Amino acid sequence: MSKSLKRVRAALESLGLDIEIRHITVPTNTAAQAAEAIGVEINQIVKSVIFLGQTSGKVALFLTPGGRRVDIDAASQLAGEPLGKADAACIRQQTGFAIGGVSPFGHLNPIASFLDPRLLEFPLIWAAAGTPHHMFAIAPAVLVEKTACTVAPFTISG
Repeated sequence: MSKSLKRVRAALESLGLDIEIRHITVPTNTAAQAAEAIGVEINQIVKSVIFLGQTSGKVALFLTPGGRRVDIDAASQLAGEPLGKADAACIRQQTGFAIGGVSPFGHLNPIASFLDPRLLEFPLIWAAAGTPHHMFAIAPAVLVEKTACTVAPFTISG
């Protein structure tokens, strides 16, 4: 079991969440592939999009429905500073996860996080569990409560 997966599992357990992590054996390089693999709507897939604050140098996590894209202007307004692209090395250093496996839980460093309210429309949503091959289902309200993320609109159609 990878260190990232172990960290996510430990974080979920420490929060009192008894959540099954599913191993996905088919490619999930896109939200559409992940939705097909799980058997859910594309917007039930949580894309974890990381941006880098251009002033602070801190990263921010935007939990985005799978069929939508982050509006960088809206995201920057929420973050309180201009945002730019975070490269793979920065994402791994700050979160401990590789692109494609960034989970809402188990980051190496505290991270400001934001959740698009469209994710609240579903009884369950699916997020990465630390690797591109592991996902878990969670009620959106529980995700909001346990991550203390800010719920605000910041997406546009994908």
